[in-house]
Amino acid sequence: MKSRRGIPSTTDRGPVASSPLIKTERIYGANNYEPLPVVMAHGEGVWLWDEHGRRYLDMLSAYSAVSHGHSHPRVVRTLIAQAQRLAMTSRACHNDQLPLLVKRLAELCGLDRVLPVNTGLEAVETGLKAARKWGYRVKGIPEGKAEIIACENNFHGRSITIVGFSSDPQYGDGFGPFAPGFPLIPFGDAATLEAAITPNTAAFLVEPIQGEGGIVVPPKGYLAECARICRKHRVLLLVDEIQTGMGRTGKFLACEHERARPDGVMLGKGLGGGLLPVSAFVATNEVMQVFRPGDHGSTFGGNPLAAAVALEALEVLFDEKLIERSRELGDHLLAQLKTIKSPLIREVRGKGLFVGIEIDPRRTSARTVVDRLLARGLLSKDTHGTVVRFAPPLVITKEEIDWAIGEVRAVFGELGEGLRRAA
Repeated sequence: MKSRRGIPSTTDRGPVASSPLIKTERIYGANNYEPLPVVMAHGEGVWLWDEHGRRYLDMLSAYSAVSHGHSHPRVVRTLIAQAQRLAMTSRACHNDQLPLLVKRLAELCGLDRVLPVNTGLEAVETGLKAARKWGYRVKGIPEGKAEIIACENNFHGRSITIVGFSSDPQYGDGFGPFAPGFPLIPFGDAATLEAAITPNTAAFLVEPIQGEGGIVVPPKGYLAECARICRKHRVLLLVDEIQTGMGRTGKFLACEHERARPDGVMLGKGLGGGLLPVSAFVATNEVMQVFRPGDHGSTFGGNPLAAAVALEALEVLFDEKLIERSRELGDHLLAQLKTIKSPLIREVRGKGLFVGIEIDPRRTSARTVVDRLLARGLLSKDTHGTVVRFAPPLVITKEEIDWAIGEVRAVFGELGEGLRRAA
C-alpha cells in the first residue's frame, strides 16, 4: 500500500479507467445520483485509492462526513472494540454509552438535552417536530397554524417535508403535495426575517453557511442579528450545523463565530467519525420538554455502537486540535485560491476548511473543472453546476493543501488557455 503522506507523482496521473463495477451499478442501481467516473476501493487519512490503485487527494470528505479522515485509527479501534462488546439494543432499554455521548454533546453545544438519531435529515425532522409542538404547547399558537420560516436556496435534506420548502424546483418535482407552513425568505437578510414573523411563527430554520447552495457565506453579523430578532419575537432559532458543525469552519459550531446562541442545533455527518451515520438534535430544556414517551423515536438512534464512535470522534476533534487546524489551514486555502486569476472564476468564498469557487457558467461549468481535477488526482464535487466546493478532512496538512492549490491553478490555466484559443 502506498504511503498515506506525500504527493502523487506524475506517473500516478492519467485518465480514469472505465469499470465494469460502474456498469453494474448503472444496470441494477437507482439513477438518483451522477457520481464521478471512479470506483474507490481504499481510504487512509486524506487519501483515496481507486480499484486500479490510483491515488486521489480527497478534497470533499463525503460532504464533511469524513472530517476525521478515512479510517482514523482511534475511531476504528473504538468501533471494533464496541462492536465486539455490544452494538445494538434499541431504546427499549438503556445502554452504557449513550449517557456519555448526550452529556458531552449538550456541554459542547451549550444546550441542555440531546435526542440522538442517525442521519442529518432525521435531525432536521426532529427539530421541525419539536418546534411545531413547542409552538402549540408553549407559545400558544392555534392548532394547525404553526409556521417555521426557512431560507431560499436552503438544503436541509430530502424528505417530503423538507423538499416541500426547498426553492430548488428539482428537489420537489413530482413529490407533492407538500406540508404547508414553511414560508421562505432570502438568506443573509435579517430584516426580511423580522418582516416575515407573525404571531403564528414558531421557529426560524437556517444554515450558518449554505453548503449545498454553493458555500454561500452571509454578511458578518447576520446570525447574531437573527438570534436577537428571534428572542425579541419569541421565535425559536434552529441552526442546521450538519455540514458546518464539528469544527468544519474553525469553531465547533459555525454559529459560535458570532456568539449566536440557538434554541436548537442539528448535528450529523462528521459526528460519525467517517464510519457510521450518527446525528442528533440538541436543544434547550424548554424545547425538548415537549416530547413524551411515544411522541418520537428511532430504532437505531442512540445505539451503543454509534454512541461510542461519536464520543470518540468528539474526543479526537479536540485531542488533535482539528478545529484549530481547520481555522488556520482554511485561512491559508482561501487566501491562496483567491490569488488564482482566471476569467472563469467569479468568486472564491468560505470559512475554515469549507470553501467554494463560483464559476462563470457562460464560460464553462463547475463539473468540467471537477472532472479536470479528478484526472489530476484531486477529488472534489460541484453544486448546481456553478460552484466547485472543497471540504477536505480536517487532518489534511499544509503541504497537501499547497499541492491541491497547484493542481487547481493548473486546471484554470488550461481552461483559460482553451478560451483564448477559441477566441
